[in-house]
Amino acid sequence: MGQRHYYYYDKKLVKTCWTSYSGKLRKDDGQMDKQATFNQSQSTEKIWSRDFVFIFLANFFIFLGFQMTLPTIPLFVEQLGGNDQLIGFVVGIFTFSALLIRPYAGRILETRGRGFVYLMGLAIFVLSVGSFGFAMGIVFLFLMRVVQGVGWGFSTTASGTIATDLIPPRRRGEGMGYFGLSGNVALAFGPTLGLALVEVISFKQLFLFSAMLGLTAFLLASRIRYKKVEKNEREVERRKWDVYEKTAIHPSFLLFFITVTFGGIASFLPLYSAQKGIGGIHWYFFIFAVALMLSRSFAGRLYDKKGHRAIFIPGATLILAAMLLLAWLPSSLIMYMAAGLYGFGFGSVQPALQAWSVEKAPMNRKGMANATFFSFFDLGVGIGAIAFGQIGHWLGYGSIYIASAISVFLSILLYIYLIRRS
Repeated sequence: MGQRHYYYYDKKLVKTCWTSYSGKLRKDDGQMDKQATFNQSQSTEKIWSRDFVFIFLANFFIFLGFQMTLPTIPLFVEQLGGNDQLIGFVVGIFTFSALLIRPYAGRILETRGRGFVYLMGLAIFVLSVGSFGFAMGIVFLFLMRVVQGVGWGFSTTASGTIATDLIPPRRRGEGMGYFGLSGNVALAFGPTLGLALVEVISFKQLFLFSAMLGLTAFLLASRIRYKKVEKNEREVERRKWDVYEKTAIHPSFLLFFITVTFGGIASFLPLYSAQKGIGGIHWYFFIFAVALMLSRSFAGRLYDKKGHRAIFIPGATLILAAMLLLAWLPSSLIMYMAAGLYGFGFGSVQPALQAWSVEKAPMNRKGMANATFFSFFDLGVGIGAIAFGQIGHWLGYGSIYIASAISVFLSILLYIYLIRRS
């Protein structure tokens, strides 16, 4: 009896173990199926669609035209008889007009449609930049920079929103990183091309060429199939005086302190390097843009996996180091090192903050979230250009980059505060 009892118990044990093991196998198979389904869905969530390619190329050409004027406008103002203070105002007023128009652009993106806003902005940009070459004095140039800012505010607010519409939500960080490459590639060649061309052609020809690049962007943009917006008249009326998206405020504030540095570099670095007798300024912009592109190749995916906490402080620290190197600036080598650090830092931080600014916004508020984000971008560049014009005039160009380093340090402190509070 004992042996039979032992045999019966053993069969039961084996049966129990087999049932448990089979259940585990089925559970593991189910998890593998779910993972396979997730991986398959990610692979089918295509980023590089036909329309995404068009918005990528349109953004590239408009940014190329813009970047060609970025280091040459200060030289043009100087040729017209302007000083550092006037250079700061001419550069800065552009960003303030863009800033003022962005909230309106964000609202009509959700009412009039993406295509209307984008094409209108590109057209205004083309006409204003083309008119620069006919400026006989600083006053006319100043007014046309105001008009250019309106076109830039419409077009860049719309392009970011259009890209957001076209990118699969689960790949938004990666997709925005790719989209940002269009501007980064333009940045790699635009300033260098502008500085090279201005040595062999007139400013008038340079600005007309930049306008032609904007026209190319307009033609490409006309081929995009835009997302249709659902008009809700009650919602539109309720938000008539709506000027920002609250979910985008925190990343936008952080961006402001970062882009203040950009105003100092774009407006005064060519003049600063010339004053110090350091050549190769065009290589600075090229190295900066290459580093920017390299950082975009991994920063977007890192954001999708780990969020902004893995990106912001390391990226901002690189920017801080770059500003300190520029304040020192003993040689071309140090300038190129600063370009690489700034490129890696800015290329990591900017797309992460943009993805953060739109991810929490409701679907019908993506346009306003982008408008908020770029408004703070413009505000930082504009205040930086105007304030640094005064600082450079009274304290010297080196002081501009010390002030820039302080601004970046403040962004790090603000980020730590926001994270602890959340």
